[in-house]
Formats: sequence, C-alpha cells, structure tokens
Amino acid sequence: MEGELQKVVGRNLRRYRLERGYSQEVFADFMGVHRTYMGGVERGERNLTLQTVERIANHLGVDPVELFIEPSA
Repeated sequence: MEGELQKVVGRNLRRYRLERGYSQEVFADFMGVHRTYMGGVERGERNLTLQTVERIANHLGVDPVELFIEPSA
C-alpha cells in the first residue's frame, strides 16, 4: 500500500515523542522545523529523507530502524 511506511514512521514518531513527554510544538522547535510540518510527518503526509529520519531518531534517542517497525499489538 503506497504511503503506508510514512504512516508507520509517523505513528512511531508520535508514540516515542509522547513517551518522552514532548509536545508536538516543543519537539518541532527541538528539530528546527515548524509545528505544522511535524504534524504532517506524524500523519504520514510528508515523505521524509533518510537523513531526516536519522535526525528524528537521534533526537528521540532511538535506533532509526525502530521508526520503521510497526509495533505488535
């Protein structure tokens, strides 16, 4: 399904961000992007580069691969 990986990354980003207690606005500032851009990423509407995925993972303190794996129920 086209775009499904973007949605998985977005869901994982949101989960990790919330687990660490960051608001979307605070995390966006931390990343140096606008809050609306970060919202688009979390909704799976943005096509990220691997470098951006790596930056996000580094800021969250997780292995970048973790952002691509759909958590099991």
